[in-house]
Amino acid sequence: MHPHIGGIEQTTRDIIDSLKDDEHRIICFNHEKGNRRDQVDGVDVFRCAVALKVASQAVSFNFNRILKNELKSMNPDLVIFHYPNPFEAHYLLKYLKKNHKTKLMIWWHLDITRQKILGKLFEGQTERLLKRANKVIATSPNYLECSPFLSRYKAKCVVIPSCINEKRLKVSASIIKKSELIRSRNEGKVICFAIGRHVKYKGYEYLIKASSFLDDKFKIYLAGEGMLTSKLKRLAKNDTKVEFLGRLSDDEMKAYMMSCDVYCFPSITKNEAFGLALAEAMYFAKPSVTFTIKGSGVNYVSINGVTGIEVENGNSEKFAEAIQAFSHDPLKREQFGASARARVLDYFTLEKFEKNLNILKRELV
Repeated sequence: MHPHIGGIEQTTRDIIDSLKDDEHRIICFNHEKGNRRDQVDGVDVFRCAVALKVASQAVSFNFNRILKNELKSMNPDLVIFHYPNPFEAHYLLKYLKKNHKTKLMIWWHLDITRQKILGKLFEGQTERLLKRANKVIATSPNYLECSPFLSRYKAKCVVIPSCINEKRLKVSASIIKKSELIRSRNEGKVICFAIGRHVKYKGYEYLIKASSFLDDKFKIYLAGEGMLTSKLKRLAKNDTKVEFLGRLSDDEMKAYMMSCDVYCFPSITKNEAFGLALAEAMYFAKPSVTFTIKGSGVNYVSINGVTGIEVENGNSEKFAEAIQAFSHDPLKREQFGASARARVLDYFTLEKFEKNLNILKRELV
């Protein structure tokens, strides 16, 4: 939860913003030392100290006590559980076994795919969660159809796409000026932009390899940081077209979104369940280049041949050809960009998210 912002944290904020009239309590893990209780925008947040991580999953020796105490004192009508987290699920299922009136909504962010042993080990637990759930939220129809778990529980599943926050993406005069400076520094060039954590499934190595098929009229800005940053910089060390920006502020991100000609989103696995940064670029009327990812919502967010160009997964040469296709045809960039913005406004705004979630909540409580 805030100040740490990732997909689950942002979705949690969107849920709370959407269910304004309800009382909320959030139990999450603490990215710093110790247990902590504080308020974020008037909501009680309980942060449980992380003792260790196993296969990227946080383990807290205090979680069970805090969860038990808060559930007992609040006696909630509805619990929203963000999947996957096998450790949390173990204790939540124990509580729900004794509290049949409490409704369970599972927000299914992704299948456990990378940690195959972990996924197999907790397969029974996942089945119990899905059987107990009253509703399961998938963020795209693509993920619902291709998830081996969700496809067996379609009757309980509802698609509520993730959303962009238009307030967060509001543009000021200073942001416009900064975007103009970026364009002036790259006069005559086609600007490509990508932003995200530098981890394997984001596929940035394929974007850097794609750059080798492009000439010097292109400029590729890669923002963000992560465990693969050093490796990516070594891969791009002889390529002057590629520039690493590091972690950006919201204002800097918006300036680069505004100034770019093509948004590059080279994720390669269904760990990229939706693609929120892709939707944000589309909100700025930017055409995109993506890979085909079976089961991912990426190819639901951006529609091939309408809002962007989708190419064979992992094929850097085809990725470069798609970028070139946009560079050769400014009218095509403009048309695809307009369609991209229209798609976001039609399907992926906080207003749509709020409407869909409240309809679902009224069915449950």
